[in-house]
Amino acid sequence: MEITIGQEPPLAGTEVEALVGSLDRLRGYLLWKCGGLDDAALRTTLGRSTLTLGGLLKHLAVVEAITLSWKLHGRAPFAPFDQADWDDEDWHFRVEDDDTAESLERLYVESVAKGQALLAEAVADGGLDGAADVSDDEGNHPSVRRLVFDLIEEYGRHVGHADLIRESVDGLVGEDPLPGTFPGIYNV
Repeated sequence: MEITIGQEPPLAGTEVEALVGSLDRLRGYLLWKCGGLDDAALRTTLGRSTLTLGGLLKHLAVVEAITLSWKLHGRAPFAPFDQADWDDEDWHFRVEDDDTAESLERLYVESVAKGQALLAEAVADGGLDGAADVSDDEGNHPSVRRLVFDLIEEYGRHVGHADLIRESVDGLVGEDPLPGTFPGIYNV
């Protein structure tokens, strides 16, 4: 399966194209800010924070599973998160001894591919106005649109974290990578 992340959304597309394109661009920014580093660099922290680039890759892979599998469709989080220890509140931010730069990037890219497929399924079924499975205490269900906005907000926050951590690792700064270095098409 081939997925595309990191490309600009269309300048004058539909609402779905604009929202999903913005989400995919943020997914690509995260992958760019975390990419090309060794295992030690993905474990670098900044100041007192325990947040790492590797932890961001893992966390946002989990967010894809929670939001687009469980909240949107009412399904168990997709593998490998269906076997996670959900009682341990911080596991998805930790880079474990057996985590490598390659394995974390693969986990993230595969999770994005699954998330993209689940979002496309929901949009095909009911559009952005379709109801998500999750509900609040009064039985109100968010729309697909609301969950996409929530994902954009979550990614925006963490791409900002990644910007700061990456700059502290090797000085990489900027919003736009050099041509040919931006994430694009991945085979999963």
